[in-house]
Amino acid sequence: MAIIFKNALIIDGRGGLLDRGFVVVEKDQIAKVGRGNDPGEKNGHEIVDLEGRTILPGLIDCHVHLCLDGSADPLQSLRGDSMQMATLKAARNAYLSLLAGVTTVRDLGSLDGITVSLRDAINLGITIGPRIVCCNQAVCITGGQGWEFNRQADGVDEVRQAVREQFRAGANCIKLMSTGGVMTPGVDPGAAQFTYEELRSGVEEAHKAGRKAASHAQGNDGIKNSLRANIDTIEHGIFLDNEAIGLFLEKKTVLVPTLSAPFNIMEKGEKSGIPAFVIEKTKRVKDTHIESAKKAYQAGIPIAMGADAGTPFNGHGENLKELELLVGIGLSPMEAILSATRIAAETVGLSNMIGTIEEGKLADLIVVEGDPLKDIKILQNKNNIVAIMKDGRYFKKLI
Repeated sequence: MAIIFKNALIIDGRGGLLDRGFVVVEKDQIAKVGRGNDPGEKNGHEIVDLEGRTILPGLIDCHVHLCLDGSADPLQSLRGDSMQMATLKAARNAYLSLLAGVTTVRDLGSLDGITVSLRDAINLGITIGPRIVCCNQAVCITGGQGWEFNRQADGVDEVRQAVREQFRAGANCIKLMSTGGVMTPGVDPGAAQFTYEELRSGVEEAHKAGRKAASHAQGNDGIKNSLRANIDTIEHGIFLDNEAIGLFLEKKTVLVPTLSAPFNIMEKGEKSGIPAFVIEKTKRVKDTHIESAKKAYQAGIPIAMGADAGTPFNGHGENLKELELLVGIGLSPMEAILSATRIAAETVGLSNMIGTIEEGKLADLIVVEGDPLKDIKILQNKNNIVAIMKDGRYFKKLI
């Protein structure tokens, strides 16, 4: 039995808009898209009259941490969790993301094995959540950014081994920690950590395996080292100079700016229980972060949506605040939606399957009350997301 959504405003994820259109879903795929009434409509099909509501591709968050709980000090929470508790929290966090209309996430660093197992459990139908692309453990230098939970590696050969270990463990992609950051005490967000040679070896291993490599890169030198090493995505990109922007454009690298992380830290402040060193470092970088993201957008660098969900007061299921913040740096609402659909699908390596409403793609769809092109903030209210479908299966159904 086919499911036919009709009388919809269709945002197709490619920049196109179709008023009073229809989408036909057969099994797990989109079978047909068009304007007006589906000529194949017949008895026995499920007909869903959307009455002018908006239908768009299931949204994709390119940067989450399912093992982090979004508390004031999520790393301290994780230190206190058993592996069993961390796994249960990750499953809850994944489910909350799906209920927000995020049907795919890319997890960029977890406790060893948790997101790989959670991904497989969701795929097998054991538990419910979004499609997960994951790096397993991120790879960092000894004592570097996130060292407590990452795979520490020093030198070209050890980085190669560390990357191979992640693939052996079941990772879909790789994350390399190229600079310091905000959440780890004693490291400077602007300081380079891995050398160019180490980064190149890690990226080469990922690309040999047909996988993508992401770089946690906040400082300018680490960003440029990563770009020269042919990294696929820069995460955060806080300090961008003109040379870095030129390298982005030359290499066609994607920026995932993660504006929600510093926004939520500064909104809550130290009285909320966020560690003082996190507040201090965020204060130092927040303005530069926003200006760099604006410069990147204005230069034409492709931007993918990534909320960095799990960082302080940046909860899973609240991912779509990032779209509002992207509009705040200059993106139009349509461009923000593209950052979470077509561009995001390309970023996570699944553009042949998801990210657009096209015949033959998987039926990852959300139905929204209202028009997010007029007000991107409506996507943050879960009551406005009246239907959620992943792989042709309803996880929330319009009544």
